[in-house]
Amino acid sequence: MGKIFNRLEEWIVVIVLSIMSTIAFVNVLSRGFANYSFSFTEEITVNLFVMLTFVGTAIGVRKYAHLGFTLIYDKGNLLLKNIITILVGLMMMLLFFILLYFGLKMVQYQMDMGQKTPSLGWPQWWFSMSMPIGALFCLIRSIQVTIVEFRQQNGKGEQLI
Repeated sequence: MGKIFNRLEEWIVVIVLSIMSTIAFVNVLSRGFANYSFSFTEEITVNLFVMLTFVGTAIGVRKYAHLGFTLIYDKGNLLLKNIITILVGLMMMLLFFILLYFGLKMVQYQMDMGQKTPSLGWPQWWFSMSMPIGALFCLIRSIQVTIVEFRQQNGKGEQLI
């Protein structure tokens, strides 16, 4: 399942970035050659950027690419490292769970209200789903990374990702 999930994240990023790049390129060409701007494309691009950010964050967590200050962790003994690993993992999981929960609440509210996007008139929740979906990806990755870190510190060295 890990490889499938990895590829899914990567394909989402590739597809979303390709769509955003194509939209921006076409918009630049239309402004340059036809003096016409597709203003509605901003709505799509901004909302796809949210998806790109969340899924990119999940990939960053998986690859340990997030920033960190590790002086205390590096100088600590095994017990301190275990405490820090669990504490940081729980904080990350809490953050992404909160984003998932409130993202789902936001989507539900938008569905109940029948909210539409301003330019295109599409259901707003189509775009807003990127928040709970991205938060779910990040939550899963946070759990995986915390387990892997804890096992590696304690000599079990099992790789889940």
